Amino acid sequence: MQTNISRLLRSSLAIISLASFVACNNASESETSTTDSTMNTNMDSIANMGPAHAVATLTGTQADTTLSGSADFMENAGQVTLNLTLDIPKMANKSVAVHIHEMGDCGDMGKGAHGHWNPTNMNHGKWGSSSFHSGDIGNVALDASGKGTMQLTTDLWAISSDSTKGIVGRSIIVHGGTDDYTSQPSGNAGSRIGCGVINKQ
Repeated sequence: MQTNISRLLRSSLAIISLASFVACNNASESETSTTDSTMNTNMDSIANMGPAHAVATLTGTQADTTLSGSADFMENAGQVTLNLTLDIPKMANKSVAVHIHEMGDCGDMGKGAHGHWNPTNMNHGKWGSSSFHSGDIGNVALDASGKGTMQLTTDLWAISSDSTKGIVGRSIIVHGGTDDYTSQPSGNAGSRIGCGVINKQ
C-alpha cells in the first residue's frame, strides 16, 4: 500500500514539474516575443526620425523644347531646403522662371497645375520681398550649355500635404521667360515649358 502511495506521489510530482517547466518556457517565449516587438517598433521610430525628403522630376511640356532636371526638397528642424537643377539646351545663356503651382498635374502642357501656389493670399512678387506667393521661387540663370542650379531654404514650406505649408502633391513649373516680379498674378513669365509633380520619398 505504501509503495503504491509512493509511486502515486512520485508520478504527481513529475507531472507538476513538467507543467511548471512548460509554463516557464511559454512565459519566456512570450517575453522574448514582446521584447522583439518592442525592439522592432523602436527601430522603426529611429528610422523615421531622419530628414523628410521629396522630389519632383522635371520634364518638358513643349515638343520643341528638350528639358530635364529635378527639384529636391529636404526638411530638417522645421526648415526645407530646395536644390534645383535644370538642363534646357535651347535656353542657353538665358534665365527662366520657376514656380510651385497649386495642383500635382502636368497634363495639358502644364496647364493642369493651375496657378501659383498661394495659400496666404498674397500678391505675386520676388521671394523675400514685402509680398510674394509661397510658390514664387524666382528666376534661374542658365549657362552656355543650358544648365542652371538654385538653392533655397525656408520655413514657409513643409514636406507634407498640409494646406498652408505642404508642398507634397503640388507641381514645379518652369516657364519660357523670366519673372518680372511685378505683373499680377504670375510675373508675366511666359509659357510653361517644363513640369514635375512633387512626391514624398
